[in-house]
Amino acid sequence: MATYFVGDLQGCYDELQLLLERVNFEPAQDKLYLVGDLVARGDKSLECLRLVKSLGDAAQTVLGNHDLHLISTALGIKKVKPRDRVDAIFNAADFDELIDWLRHQPLLVHDQELNCLMTHAGISPDWDLQTAKSCAAEVEQILRQGDFHYLIENMYSEQPDRWSPDLQGLDRLRYIINAFTRMRFCYRDHRLDFACKSPVKDAPSELTPWFNLNNPLYRQIPIIFGHWASLVDEPTPRGIYALDTGCVWGNRLTMLRWQDKQYFTQAAVKDYR
Repeated sequence: MATYFVGDLQGCYDELQLLLERVNFEPAQDKLYLVGDLVARGDKSLECLRLVKSLGDAAQTVLGNHDLHLISTALGIKKVKPRDRVDAIFNAADFDELIDWLRHQPLLVHDQELNCLMTHAGISPDWDLQTAKSCAAEVEQILRQGDFHYLIENMYSEQPDRWSPDLQGLDRLRYIINAFTRMRFCYRDHRLDFACKSPVKDAPSELTPWFNLNNPLYRQIPIIFGHWASLVDEPTPRGIYALDTGCVWGNRLTMLRWQDKQYFTQAAVKDYR
């Protein structure tokens, strides 16, 4: 039995299949974790959704920002962007079923047996483990059972950019979503920055990657995430695993086997830039 973590698919179905074949992935005994952004930009987002859904308990994804945006367009809140290449999803007979399945996926996975955390973008520098889990649960409950239309409609904002346990209502939910699905750089006072997507060496001096801030949680438990393609080949602190290696941009898809920390990569078969 082996456990695998794989970076952002963004419609790169062929590359995922090649990796699964290379490691002889067996759904009956192995487990596949995905760091979110199953869809958008690549041309096989529908196939990615169907595959992960079909694996049942053998696979677990978290929600990424592109996944949430797909839900938004499915609700008619935002218009579909041609560059997202998701028309096949909207024309699929199982469209409603796929969107319903997607909104039931978590923002955070804490696997106690493996002793690790997985999320799409990262974990707020102001959260301990219990806070991160409870914040994720707040949003997940609404997406699954509550007024998720209202939440999705009002999640598009960069404020508030700093956590406070006193945050309430949409401000609180918006910060939670942004931390889990959009965060890259932060200011030294822990405010989130949403403008800079560059490699770390090219970032303004006042910004630092979220995982370099002084949060004891970052050293207590391994964290696996994606979202940040420009981190490819950049070193990260021990226990911080960045798996988005920009497959959809012509780079490669990366998979990590957890038991021995061995990496497997598959070069992109197509560049969607």
